[in-house]
Amino acid sequence: MTAEDIQTHDKPTPLGCDPADLAWVESTVKQAGTSFAAGMRILPPMRRYGMYAIYAFCRVVDDIADGSEPMEERKAGLEAWHARIADLYDGKAQDPLDRVLLATIRFFSLRQADFDAVIDGMIMDAENTIVAPDEKTLDQYCDRVASAVGRLSVRIFGDSSEEADKVAFHLGRALQITNILRDIAEDAARGRLYLPADLLTRFNVPHDPIKALSAPGLQSVATILAARAQDHFRSAFATMRKCNGKAMLPARIMGASYEAILVALRKRGWASADLLNRPHTSKLGKVFWLTASYLP
Repeated sequence: MTAEDIQTHDKPTPLGCDPADLAWVESTVKQAGTSFAAGMRILPPMRRYGMYAIYAFCRVVDDIADGSEPMEERKAGLEAWHARIADLYDGKAQDPLDRVLLATIRFFSLRQADFDAVIDGMIMDAENTIVAPDEKTLDQYCDRVASAVGRLSVRIFGDSSEEADKVAFHLGRALQITNILRDIAEDAARGRLYLPADLLTRFNVPHDPIKALSAPGLQSVATILAARAQDHFRSAFATMRKCNGKAMLPARIMGASYEAILVALRKRGWASADLLNRPHTSKLGKVFWLTASYLP
């Protein structure tokens, strides 16, 4: 080993982690084939690797939820992650992802409840195919699979205030509802229908995912949900003005990107012939809010 090698090895590493662990987490993110890793390069190393660890965690639990194993096996795999997260909060780590997650949890004071919420959201998808949920269940699902990830993310970005949590609350719901409205046909092909039962019933839309696609009332259901998403975007942007401006930059970019999708969807409409014309986020928007790649 040369003197240069020793000097490089002795340099402080992000989050105080072993370079091999950091490399493993970064490699896992890059292998996912998204632009997330490239986008995170603008962040300081500690925040960047913290986000890599959160992204990798979301990837792992999402893969379990959407796997081909029997439901009981998928649920057991997700429940095992509850125990694994609890171990991290007891200071126990078993592999590179655990070790970088543990350092991230400690450095940014991340809350166990937010990790557990993400897992519980995945369990909702794995345990039962979601079809026409009631309003309470839909909101709970949005909180778990979107807003909870936002609550983890804003802390890593640099704001742990109550206002930042409110941003995560509103922006997570805005993004998830937009995703639901964008993916109605794709979800139906998987036997899923995330539109709320009371709206479907009010506008005579069948609760069957495939039959719902050709129902005339689908346009009215989607229009109401789109207005709801717009209200959440409005509240999120208003609350961002009360937060750390630099920390909110990623959220602002993602919010603007997804609001543009919502505008495009409202312009396109939800007639059966239009449902496969699926707007996408810009590359700039995708990289800043990791829920974009993993929300069902």
